[in-house]
Amino acid sequence: MTIPHPLDRPVWNALATGWSALAQGDDKARRLDPAFGPFAASADGSPENLAALTALLPADGALWIVETGALAPPPGAVQLRTTDLHQMVAPRITPAAPHFTIEPLTAADAPDMQALARLTEPGPFAARTHELAEFLGVKQDGKLVAMAGERMRPQGFAEVSGVCTHPDHRGQGYAGGLMRAVAERILARGETPFLHVYPSNTGAIALYEALGFVLRRPITLTLLARADAPPAA
Repeated sequence: MTIPHPLDRPVWNALATGWSALAQGDDKARRLDPAFGPFAASADGSPENLAALTALLPADGALWIVETGALAPPPGAVQLRTTDLHQMVAPRITPAAPHFTIEPLTAADAPDMQALARLTEPGPFAARTHELAEFLGVKQDGKLVAMAGERMRPQGFAEVSGVCTHPDHRGQGYAGGLMRAVAERILARGETPFLHVYPSNTGAIALYEALGFVLRRPITLTLLARADAPPAA
């Protein structure tokens, strides 16, 4: 019997291990505390467990499921979107010294982190996403202009995420430098960095490959919502 790889279902495995203290639900289905993000998964595709996943759907908004293959909506749910992703891992990172100062971000930086995430849309960034792990940032004249951190934490792995740079400060190598620093921190803990990227984002993929990331496999993002949820405004 082939044992599934932890990253084939990164959300479920994160909710069962590194995110377990932030998980809502039970052994049938779990979701991340919504203050930290919209991610969820069922234990498997059985009708009972999919019904438990449906019960976790919010009154409005959607849950994000990331695993191999799109998830067909169970009774009571609708599929808002399904998107192919590339899942990449970095067994090692190409070394390089940054030519700018990288500093750890604290709770005092949270408003600026939220503002930068709203401006650049690096993926879902909820009110407390920045608390999932220590984020690193670059500041210019005291203003946060770039950041990166970690998100999913399946056992033995950590996702590099929340990578974004203010449009006025792009082209300075901030994203690559911050990602390298985050990935090196993950490797130093004995874990493997991974990330997700849209296949069409060839510029980002080239950067990730230069850092040492390699394609592990295609994976799918599915957004599920309640069938009776009010339409989006």
